[in-house]
Amino acid sequence: MTRIVGELVALGHRVHVVTALPWYRTHSIEEGWTGSWIRREDTPWGSITRVHPFPGDDKSNLVRRAVGFIGYSVLAGIQGLRAGGWFRRAEAVIAMSPPLTLGLTGRVVATMRRAPLVFNIQDVFPDAAIETGAITNRYVIGAARWLERVSYRSADAVTVLSSDLGDNVRAKLPARRADRVHEIPNFVDTEAIAPLDRLTSYRSELALGEGPVVLYGGNVGFSQSLELVLGAARALPDVQFLVNGDGAARTSLEASATDLPNVTFRGYIAPDLLGELLATGDIHVVPLKAGLGRVSVPSKTYSIMAAGRPVLAAIDPDTAVPRILQESGGGVAVVPDDLDAFVAALVEMLADPDGTAAMGRRGRAWAVANASPAAVGRAYSELVADLVSPRAVPRAQQRG
Repeated sequence: MTRIVGELVALGHRVHVVTALPWYRTHSIEEGWTGSWIRREDTPWGSITRVHPFPGDDKSNLVRRAVGFIGYSVLAGIQGLRAGGWFRRAEAVIAMSPPLTLGLTGRVVATMRRAPLVFNIQDVFPDAAIETGAITNRYVIGAARWLERVSYRSADAVTVLSSDLGDNVRAKLPARRADRVHEIPNFVDTEAIAPLDRLTSYRSELALGEGPVVLYGGNVGFSQSLELVLGAARALPDVQFLVNGDGAARTSLEASATDLPNVTFRGYIAPDLLGELLATGDIHVVPLKAGLGRVSVPSKTYSIMAAGRPVLAAIDPDTAVPRILQESGGGVAVVPDDLDAFVAALVEMLADPDGTAAMGRRGRAWAVANASPAAVGRAYSELVADLVSPRAVPRAQQRG
C-alpha cells in the first residue's frame, strides 16, 4: 500500500493516509512509537495519521481480536474524517481488508466526505479463517459473513488480487453488482529488488555455509503449511532450511523443529535488507494450506521472482500462483499439504542447480514485464477517475 500511495502521488494525486502505529513485527507497538494513540505528520503530498491498532499476539482469542479490530476501525474512521480537513470532500476513499471491519469504516468516511469507496481485498475473510479452523463458532461465522456481504455491497468498487478472488467475491454479490469487482494484482519494485550474489553477508551471519539454502520468508501463521518445510528438512538432513519471519504459529513450529539442526529460525528483518534476504535462498518455498489458493494470493511470490530466485509452491492447482509459475517458467507448483510431492519436487530442483537458476532468470523477466508498481498505480488512478466521472453528471441527466 505504501508504494501504491507513492504511485498515486507521482500521478498528481494528493493523498491522506490513515494507518496503524508500527506493531506487526512483535505484535506490540514498537519502541519509539508508544505514548500516544494518535500521531500525525504532514508530508509534501498530503499527510500520514497513525492510530493505535490494539494489538494482541493470541489469535485464538476471538473476542480480544474482535475488540481490537473494532477499536482500530473506529479510531481510523474518526481520523479518516479529519485527515486533510474535517469532512472535506475527497476524490475517493480507499479502504483495505483485512481487517474486514474497515469496509464499514470506509463506507462511513466515504459517505461523509461525499466520495466513492474502493474496498481493497488482500485476503477473503472469513473464508481463510474458516478453512484453517481459526473460526469454528457458527455464530461468529454468521456475523462475519454478514459483515462481508454488507461491506462488499456498500462499496462502489471492490478490488481483488486475482481472478480466483474475483470469482469468490462476485459470487457473494447480486448479479447486477458483479461489475463492481476489479482485478488489480499486487506488484513488486523490480528496481529495489534485483538478483544478488547468493553468498550474502546474511548467510555468513547465520552460518548457513555455501551449500543450498531452502528459504521461507514471511508470516509464520496457520494459513501456511510450514509443516512441509520441517518434513522436507527431516528428509534432507544435508540441506539448510531457513524460516525467516514471525507470526502466531512460530512458537509451535520452532518447538516441532528442536530435533532439526538444519533448520534456522529468524525474525523479520529491516525492509532495506529484503533484497539480501531473498538472495540468501537458492530455492524459495510458498506453501499454503489446501482451500486457501482461491482466497489468498501470497504476494511474496512477486518479490522472490524479482530477486531472480526459483519458487516451489504448494498451493491449490489452477489458482493464481501456479498459473503465474506456469506462465513465467519461474518455478514449480505441487498440490498443497502433500509432503511426498513437496519433497520430490524439492529434490528434483536441488539436483539441477543450472535448471533452477534458469527458472530464477525467467521469473525475474516475467516480474519486470508484468508486475511493475507504475502499472498498478495507473490502474487505481484510472479506477478512481471512472468512479468520479459519473458523479460530475447531474442526477437528472443520469436518470435520463
